Amino acid sequence: MTEPVVAAPSPSTTSRGGLMGLLRTLEIDTRLLGMIIALAVIWVGFDLASGGLFLSSRNLWNLSVQTSAVAIMATGMVLIIVSRNIDLSVGSVAGVVGMSIALFQVRIIPDALGLGLEQPYTWILAVAFGLLLGGAIGALQGTLVAYVGIPSFIVTLGGLLVWRSVTFQLAAGQTIAPLDSTFQLLGGGPKGSVGETLSWIIGIAACIGIVYAMITGRRRRQAYGFPVRPTWAAVGLMVVGCAFVLGAVAIANSYPWPDRLAAQYAAANDIPIPEGGLIIPTGIANPALIMVGVAMLMTVLATRRRFGRYVYAIGGNPEAAELSGINTRRTIMWTFVIMGVLAAVSAIILTARQNSATNGLGTGAELQVIAAAVIGGTSFAGGIGTITGAVLGALVMQSLVSGMQLLRYSNAEVDIVVGIVLVIAVGIDTIVRRRSHG
Repeated sequence: MTEPVVAAPSPSTTSRGGLMGLLRTLEIDTRLLGMIIALAVIWVGFDLASGGLFLSSRNLWNLSVQTSAVAIMATGMVLIIVSRNIDLSVGSVAGVVGMSIALFQVRIIPDALGLGLEQPYTWILAVAFGLLLGGAIGALQGTLVAYVGIPSFIVTLGGLLVWRSVTFQLAAGQTIAPLDSTFQLLGGGPKGSVGETLSWIIGIAACIGIVYAMITGRRRRQAYGFPVRPTWAAVGLMVVGCAFVLGAVAIANSYPWPDRLAAQYAAANDIPIPEGGLIIPTGIANPALIMVGVAMLMTVLATRRRFGRYVYAIGGNPEAAELSGINTRRTIMWTFVIMGVLAAVSAIILTARQNSATNGLGTGAELQVIAAAVIGGTSFAGGIGTITGAVLGALVMQSLVSGMQLLRYSNAEVDIVVGIVLVIAVGIDTIVRRRSHG
């Protein structure tokens, strides 16, 4: 009796199945992996085109600071878009909050409150005031969307116009400066960084956290009978994660203070300057630390808390979410409150970095924030999106901008490229959704 002839699978099919099977086994998000690969290609391409300037420690350090404000707002935009809404006002909210914070420091604290300038509590009061103002603006817009029923596009488009106009009114054509010296440290710069030693401590602590989180997560899954990664894969991911963290710390520490600033520091502290100059490692910038902290908190909120599950349920099927007992109105309102607070955090970083507040603060930021979230995999159809993806999306966006500016492209050419990338990202998302539903 003859055996039936079975056609052997083609090598391409086998390799595709093997690769996808491996990625599923490792529980690796293919979209995030694709973004990381795209980011690596962008970095290498710009570095070759710029003669090695793009991947220099100075440019990468600046890139981390430039990305922070957009990435922080993008983490909030993920929840907004996931819930099938949009916020076009984040740039204007950042502008009005930044201007209000500057006026609060320069005029209200010393004049109206009579507390004087450069006090130890000045920056604390300014930060608290900014966060409360941002949350209040978010609550107002969220109430109009969730309880009044006005579409979020209309509410936030109106907010874009209103808050930008309020910013102009508050400024009255002036630049509000200088700001509190301690407050300025929140914006980065050589002095607004944690230095070499503390950077290594933070890096080592982060590695311990990565290992602990993966081990406890693995044990928890085993306790409930869920499948887990192979041991070699788990160890490999731990090693890769720790190598990335320690590599980032090494890059931050390899960027020294400018010679003039180092000389001033040496003169002020009676430190002799060596023959080759005084080398003071800058370390991780404060805005980058704030960005990482916000991303971690938002990840926990989105994936480990009931509120985050409610947001994704609303985005997946609003009617089913309401029928299941979820207070959809309150949940949507709070997403806008969170967005307002995060816009205030970005405003704090931007004003501190510039040591001033101007009329144009935050102009155009809403487009960068939305693009970062969408490029990071957040779907306008709702229910899909990750905080990590939004941060990577912001890094991709800022890398394109920074690289093209380094190569002396005009702002118009930069905007063209960013617009094309945004359309491609949305197009890919649309195609993927069609295939998954087909």
